[in-house]
Amino acid sequence: MAASAFTTFTLRQFTITALAMAAVVLASNILVQFPLNDWLTWGAITYPVAFLVSELVNRAHGPLQARRVAWVGFAVAVAASLVLAPVRIAIASGTAFLLSQWLDIGVFDRLRHGTWWRAPLVATLLAAVLDTAVFWSIAFAGTSDPWITWALGDLGVKLGLAVALLLPFRLLIGRQLAPPRRAA
Repeated sequence: MAASAFTTFTLRQFTITALAMAAVVLASNILVQFPLNDWLTWGAITYPVAFLVSELVNRAHGPLQARRVAWVGFAVAVAASLVLAPVRIAIASGTAFLLSQWLDIGVFDRLRHGTWWRAPLVATLLAAVLDTAVFWSIAFAGTSDPWITWALGDLGVKLGLAVALLLPFRLLIGRQLAPPRRAA
């Protein structure tokens, strides 16, 4: 897609999306410490919104801007996580976040010209698998916590939310996909 096809990304829009990304990651890093049961933590419910944020930016402003939002969101969230979450979770989160966001942004960009739902669904599914494998193996391997079942529950929620978040994605990008109106 040509650069001119993307809308202008204002400083205000960039700031809002970068802060949204940071808030999602920080909340997830805190909430992952609170299990719902042996299969799930609260962090599994919030984290998939990070993929939605990057995909909305990617759709409207392109992969370069999506990567910029991911970098800033990453830096703010990891810095805050180092204060508010254990170091192992901050390191695991930062590593998993960057790897999965780069995969998500790259896959989304390659599939952007297909059916509206294909790019966000495939990109999120692949990125969720990578994020889950990296995060849980770094954050909890070697602990007595039931991290393998938490990882499986986390992945299940991410995959379910990948489908559920298609509706907000479609609603939020609706104007971009609508055919141009003809002058009367």
